[in-house]
Amino acid sequence: MKNIKKILAAVFSSVLIVALVGCGTQSSSTGNTAKDDKKVITIGATPKPHAEILEKVKPILKKEGYDLKIQQFTDFVTPNKALASKDIDANFFQHIPYLDEYNKKNSTDLVYVAKVHLEPMGVYSKKIKNLKELKNGAEIAVPNDPTNEARALKLLAREGVIKVKSGELISKLDITENKKNLKFQELDAPQLPRVLGDVDAAVINTNFALEAKLNPLKDAIAIESKESPYSNVIVVRKEDKDKPYVKALVKAVNSPEIKKYIQDNYKGSIIPAF
Repeated sequence: MKNIKKILAAVFSSVLIVALVGCGTQSSSTGNTAKDDKKVITIGATPKPHAEILEKVKPILKKEGYDLKIQQFTDFVTPNKALASKDIDANFFQHIPYLDEYNKKNSTDLVYVAKVHLEPMGVYSKKIKNLKELKNGAEIAVPNDPTNEARALKLLAREGVIKVKSGELISKLDITENKKNLKFQELDAPQLPRVLGDVDAAVINTNFALEAKLNPLKDAIAIESKESPYSNVIVVRKEDKDKPYVKALVKAVNSPEIKKYIQDNYKGSIIPAF
């Protein structure tokens, strides 16, 4: 009888220990999930069209229990620095080649989680109506960051203005034919609309063109093909890409409501990429 009591006591103790361990594991798991999620998502973005689009994302996320806080930036460098230093949770301003180049140069590990839209880059001018009107020695302003400068030069090459070497990243040093002896000014992308009156032409990213009240479809004298690979993306730190709030953000940004907003509001100057 005593032996039976000992056996029962041992079994009861084992069950109790397993139950306690199970409860502990469940509690820990729940805690990790809560820790991985957050109800306020801070995202960095340039004003147009990125912040405008995100304003339409806000109510969609709100229904899922998340508040979206938009922090605006006016350059192409600070948003990635802020994300890498954990001052923000995500950003939305750049295309994939720019992100890849930034990671390479800065030893960062930022990743994109959603393609949102394409902004066709355009050539603008206050002095000519057609690129064939460019005179000998004319001055053209282009972005000075590697990916967008390459993109601008490839657009000019496609239009027959110059010839360039093949390759992903090219600069004005890679121009192989320049019959009109064109001069190229490399400037920060946000400055390009401001110098439009001082140069013969400028190749401008659509977001900065829109801020300067330039309509890519009406005002550009040349524009990228809609097949351009430069989709603008939502970017996060690699360690966060599978967290619940990131998945909620991706779902909201790639929702039918946002696709319709981009199509209706920008009327082809910006194109959904999902």
